Amino acid sequence: MTSTTVTATTPPPSPAPPPANSSRDRSPEERTDWASSIPFALAHLAPLAAILTGVTARALILLFALYGVRMFFITAGYHRYFSHRSYRLGRVMQAIMAFGGTTAAQKGPLWWAANHRAHHRYADTDRDPHSPIKGLWWSHVGWILSYKHKATDLEVVRDLARYPELRFIDKYNWIGPWSFGVMSFLIGGWSGLVVGFFGSTVLLWHVTFLVNSAAHVVGRRRYDTNDTSKNNWVIALLTNGEGWHNNHHRFPAAARQGFFWWELDISYYVLRLLSVVGLARELRSPPTAVLAEGRGAKGS
Repeated sequence: MTSTTVTATTPPPSPAPPPANSSRDRSPEERTDWASSIPFALAHLAPLAAILTGVTARALILLFALYGVRMFFITAGYHRYFSHRSYRLGRVMQAIMAFGGTTAAQKGPLWWAANHRAHHRYADTDRDPHSPIKGLWWSHVGWILSYKHKATDLEVVRDLARYPELRFIDKYNWIGPWSFGVMSFLIGGWSGLVVGFFGSTVLLWHVTFLVNSAAHVVGRRRYDTNDTSKNNWVIALLTNGEGWHNNHHRFPAAARQGFFWWELDISYYVLRLLSVVGLARELRSPPTAVLAEGRGAKGS
C-alpha cells in the first residue's frame, strides 16, 4: 500500500467571488437547450412507472447496488482521478474507471474532468461552469442543460486526451448507461429497469449535483479559501465523502477529502483497499501544514 504526502501548497487562489445574483439574465449560450433536455426529463419520469411494474426486492437490491458502485466510479474515478490525478492507475484500470464513470450517465470522463478543472481554476467567478453566483438552479443542473457546456475543451485535459481509449470512451459515453440499463432489465425485469436503473440514476444525478450547488451554500468552512465551498456532512454521507468540499478546495490534489478520522470518506477507503492489492498507487495525502491549519481553525 502506497500513500504519498505531497508538500506542494494549494494552487493559486482564484479571485474573490462577485456578489450573488441569481436573477441575472442568461446569455444566449447559457439558456436551456430544451430539445436535448428531453431525455433528462424522461429519465425522471421513468421511476414513476413503478406504479405499473411494482417494486420487487431484486429491483431494490439493484437500486442500492448501482447507486453505490456508480457513485464510486464518479467520486474516485471522474473526480479524484481524472479531474485531479490524486493517485495513479495502470492503463487498464484507467480505462475501467473511465467506462465505469460513463455508466452513471454523467457524460464522458474528458468532458467531466475538463469542466471540473475549470470549476477549480475559476471557482465562484463568472467563468466557473457551475457557481451558485448564477443561481442555485444553474449550479445544480441548469449549466448541464445549457448550450454553453456541450463541447469538451480538450486543451484543459491534454494529459487525458492523449489516450485513444479514453477519447473513444468519452465519445461513445452512451454505451455505459445503455449496457447497465439492459443488464438491469435482464436481472430484474421491468421493475429492475425503472426502479433499479432509472431510480438509481436519478438519485446519482441529484446527489452529485448537490456538491456543485448546496456544498457551496450550506455547511461550515474550516479553511479560508477564495470561494464559497463548505463542508457538509449530510452530502458527505450521500456521496461517499465528497461533501467535505471546503477541505477539497483547500487542497484538491489529495485522494482523500475527509482530512480527519471523523470525516467519513468511503471512496478513499476503497481506494486504500485497491492500493493494498496493487490496483491503485501513490495516493496523495494533504500536506502536514494543511492538516495543522485545519486543526487550528475555529469550529473545526
